[in-house]
Amino acid sequence: MEMIDFNAKKGFLCDMDGVIYHGNHILPGAAEFIHWLQDMHKEYLFLTNNSGMTPRELHQKLWRMGLDVPEEHFYTSALATAAFLADQAPGCSVYALGEAGLLNALYDRGITMNDVNPDYVVIGEARAYSLDTLTKATNLVLAGAKLIGANSDTCGPTDEGIAPACRALIAPVEIATGKQAYFCGKPNPLMMRTGLRMLGCHSGEAVMIGDRMDTDVISGMESGMSTVLVLSGVSTRETIKTYAYRPSMVLNGVGDIVSLARGEKTED
Repeated sequence: MEMIDFNAKKGFLCDMDGVIYHGNHILPGAAEFIHWLQDMHKEYLFLTNNSGMTPRELHQKLWRMGLDVPEEHFYTSALATAAFLADQAPGCSVYALGEAGLLNALYDRGITMNDVNPDYVVIGEARAYSLDTLTKATNLVLAGAKLIGANSDTCGPTDEGIAPACRALIAPVEIATGKQAYFCGKPNPLMMRTGLRMLGCHSGEAVMIGDRMDTDVISGMESGMSTVLVLSGVSTRETIKTYAYRPSMVLNGVGDIVSLARGEKTED
């Protein structure tokens, strides 16, 4: 594994769940990492597959944890999904299963809701997920609507442990219809290119930081960025061994980035 010169990097793309916080609890070193990014005038963007929250809600969530991160530093899989649909089919209609982050992103792009004959069925993380909504989504796809997933995460960390995420929630519709969903969040290259464009960085100038091999690390690697896997979320050192690719570095948490940038030793 390579050593990354974090001081020399211009831009930082960073996941949130399992990296900055678990549920409503900030993770050790996260505050120091964000303060370092701001103090060193780094370009940074929280690139999250969480489709349920708007950038304003993510700003407020971190504010409640004592961190001040402006709204423009968040880009979610919901925003990526809405951008994809607006580009592919301007003015289209959708049947959407999701929370405020997904619904607001769709509305902001001029996409309307339609539970009769939509162009797309769009599924994100949804508390209102039920057999009735699954049945509705299944029959709309069978009638011709195209199936879109906000992201391909199978699970995610919460205060209560591991919870099913978008990929797991959309699987019943895929199985029932025989149709494969198209996923817009990480590791989709469209989301990564948007993130780099928002940072104003080339891939060689940026680092991707996350807790998942199957979304964060692979998306950063395939985009030409240095990658950091942190062990504060769903992945372990044993997890890494099951993949054919490797992150540039493995750290216990984002606080280690600050220590390394300052020339301090970190715990193995």
